[in-house]
Amino acid sequence: MNEIDKEFTGRVDGRIHGPETDGYDRERGGFQLLDQHRPAVVVAAAGVRDIRAAVRVAAARGLPVAVQATGHGLAAPTDGVLISTRHMTDVRVDPQTRTARVAAGATWRHVIDAAAPHGLAPLSGSFPGVGAVSYTLGGGVGLLARRYGFAADHVRRIDLVTLDGQLHEVTAESDPDLFWALRGGGGNFGVVTGMEIELLPVAEIYGGSLYFDLTQVPDLPAAWHRWTAGVPEEMTSAVTMMSFPDLPMLPEPLRGRRIAQVQIAYLGSADDGGAVVAPLRSAGPIRHDTLRVRPFTESGAIFDEPDQPHAYRSRTLLVPELDGGDLAGLANTTGPETPVMVVAGLRHLGGALARPPRIPNAVGHRDAAYSVSVLSPVAEDERDLVRATHDAALKPFARNALGAALNFTFGPVDAEEIRSAFAPQDYRRLAELQHRCDPDGLLQPNHPIR
Repeated sequence: MNEIDKEFTGRVDGRIHGPETDGYDRERGGFQLLDQHRPAVVVAAAGVRDIRAAVRVAAARGLPVAVQATGHGLAAPTDGVLISTRHMTDVRVDPQTRTARVAAGATWRHVIDAAAPHGLAPLSGSFPGVGAVSYTLGGGVGLLARRYGFAADHVRRIDLVTLDGQLHEVTAESDPDLFWALRGGGGNFGVVTGMEIELLPVAEIYGGSLYFDLTQVPDLPAAWHRWTAGVPEEMTSAVTMMSFPDLPMLPEPLRGRRIAQVQIAYLGSADDGGAVVAPLRSAGPIRHDTLRVRPFTESGAIFDEPDQPHAYRSRTLLVPELDGGDLAGLANTTGPETPVMVVAGLRHLGGALARPPRIPNAVGHRDAAYSVSVLSPVAEDERDLVRATHDAALKPFARNALGAALNFTFGPVDAEEIRSAFAPQDYRRLAELQHRCDPDGLLQPNHPIR
């Protein structure tokens, strides 16, 4: 046991791990395998008491502090104290007020399953394995986004441990500035131990995917773009383009093909949703179709994203509009001539996302109409190649981009890119609050505001 470990003896209920203990690698690991924390000590927090103790010890020693639940978008590995919240998964639903109390390490799967028996659903994302708190602190664009807005717009309370080890219930009444900053400004202001969120009266959705062969329907991205101009707010959609390997575990119609997967989440009946989707069906032959009415507990099947940890990089830009020529170029980056595998994505924004919330928050660029992303699996010797490939793919969109979408940006991010995610006056306000909360810069969030 090293000197730092000894300071936690008797002060925490969870396990303490150092580099020499058997549970160290398991506890510090996350969904992102390319960048991993290598802390001096890991506090596997069992509750708020453990978090308060970890923060106090780290602050007293002047050690960096990072927090990790699922570790999907890890961008700032720490070598100090890592607080793992993955064991704090409690979710308590109040069906009368349509709210949920969500502990720091709960994933959206925990929240979805707790809310479903009451006919309720959270504003969760495309992958239920993501941590609900970290997702929401970054804004949160989910499957119901065009109808209900950002997840951060529907937070009622945040429980926060500040660097003095004190626990605060942060609300619009108790600390308006901090409540504003936490909802969209990320983990720059303390360690969040839980939050209270609003739930929506949603038990099922009309959702799934339509898969097109890009060699047969090369203008599918442009057709989807035209289609989005007339859809109602009840329709949230996206397109993912990639080359599928020829592997037996994949659906036979997709094997070895360049595919555009149009993801659909519609709040309404199958008849109404089918009528809205009908123009897309006429875009060309459909290789695979999973659209149907499904319980919200199956919402993760809409995007059908990989559920195993892997090494990857991603960058995402927010744009006010899309150009057909640029879309064709983006689709081409998913072809065999690209030096690394690229998964290109487009998301339709607008609707309720564009409207200010009842209680203002720090979410940036609500006027964005679409997001454009590129993602690649990365081997150790491919980091520079992937970065150059992503820069080239996004260059046409960068000309008119409003800024970065940090929740969808996986990998190291420089200060200018972080700054671009917010309006200038909002970034200045966030930086002032960050300095007030963490003047020594001990907190190591994924996207540090300084």
